Amino acid sequence: MNFELLALIIYFMAMLTIGIVFFLKSRSESDKDYFLGGRSMGPWVTAMSAQASDMSAWLLMGLPGSILAFGLGQAWIGIGLAIGTALNWILIARRLRRFSQAAGDAITLPQYLSNRFVTKSKTLQVVCAVVFLVCFTVYVASAFVAGTNVFTSLFPNINKELAMIIFATILIIYTFLGGYKAVCWTDFFQGILMLIAVLAVPIIIVLTKDLDTSILSNVIVSGKDTYAFSTDLFANPKEIANGLAWGLGYFGMPHILVRFMAIKKPSMVKKSAIVAIVWVVLSLGAVILIAYFGRMLLGEALLVDGKQSMIFIELSRDLFPPFVAGILLSAIIAASMSTADSQLLVASSSFTSDIYKPLIRKKASDKETLWVGRAVVLLVAVVAYFIASSEGDGAQAIMNLVENAWAGFGSAFGPVVILSLFWRRFTYKGALAGVISGALVDVLWLAFLSGPTGIYELIPGFAASMVVAVVVTLLDKKPSEKITAIFDEATSKDND
Repeated sequence: MNFELLALIIYFMAMLTIGIVFFLKSRSESDKDYFLGGRSMGPWVTAMSAQASDMSAWLLMGLPGSILAFGLGQAWIGIGLAIGTALNWILIARRLRRFSQAAGDAITLPQYLSNRFVTKSKTLQVVCAVVFLVCFTVYVASAFVAGTNVFTSLFPNINKELAMIIFATILIIYTFLGGYKAVCWTDFFQGILMLIAVLAVPIIIVLTKDLDTSILSNVIVSGKDTYAFSTDLFANPKEIANGLAWGLGYFGMPHILVRFMAIKKPSMVKKSAIVAIVWVVLSLGAVILIAYFGRMLLGEALLVDGKQSMIFIELSRDLFPPFVAGILLSAIIAASMSTADSQLLVASSSFTSDIYKPLIRKKASDKETLWVGRAVVLLVAVVAYFIASSEGDGAQAIMNLVENAWAGFGSAFGPVVILSLFWRRFTYKGALAGVISGALVDVLWLAFLSGPTGIYELIPGFAASMVVAVVVTLLDKKPSEKITAIFDEATSKDND
């Protein structure tokens, strides 16, 4: 019997069960319940769901593979993400929960940004929703590709198309049926699984293996590629700056920010923040250790074949019996699913709340909106499936685009979210200008200057959005009393 496959089947069945349970419990609920869980999520589920939806298969494949190949300088990406996570929970979470409710009880980020300025204009709301819909469809496609690659690497006898269909079907079913609550609860358990998996591997290595640090100095040649491992964290200032810049992206990530909006009470954020920060520090720290130890144990074998992203998989199989290894390897599937389900739901909620109801069917009932949202979940997933299953350059181009989507979201929305929460004078025109300028500079920098300068496009994109938003606001007339009243209500000490 293939015990790794058995572990994976048990995992998939658990995810499906959660989706079915929440569908049966929520058949009479509204669109707000489906998309935001009725603002009823507790601190533990909120924290674990936010972090699981944040960290995709990149956590267990991309980051350790990069560190294994190029050295500890790549760990600055993890350090930047840990700092960004902490700042996002400490500075943004509680205020966004208060502001989203004060601003017309908004259930999506675009809706919040429009309601925050009491405007009848739907320009900002629609622009944001379209960006979300397009980018998240690509994001979901990347999750399909990642999940399928892991599935087929674990079980090479399974056809690639069949593996993608299985992965996509399970993901669609529990998101379609259960909505936000099902996504949060599946993410909660997936977050626990991911943490256990990344901690187990380095702990067992320390307890059972003899490590030879002299191997780290070996230069490994694979075809035209040469891999020299550097243990000096401070060797490359540009690498440090680009790594830390990753943390800026958190302030504009819709699928993470929506978790802040859905927590039951603003006062619960403190407990959630502690859980989330501990989770991310332990997870990223363990992944760095996996790459460090992996370079000593399996580095040459993997790098020669260009399989550095397989380091977690190979170590799990080497250290644990098949069934336990199967459980640990399910964490990679969990990482892909926990990100994709959140993106499906945010893309769906943005379409229904920011385009369908305000522009297409203004008198749509809650039940109609809910089922339109479910239909969009299905549509986005189907489009993402066909994108992910495309061959050759098309699929590779999409994966390259997704690598930069983090910078796109951070540049366009990060500064605007921060200013909307902390600046009473901030105006609608400033917000619109900030979103457009951030997105534009990010794309132009990526296209023309990222290669020559080696500077991550999130840095100039974020800076441009912040400067333009501030300048346009100062040139604009002061906000009305209705707008400042929302700010005052949200920042009131009684609003908890």
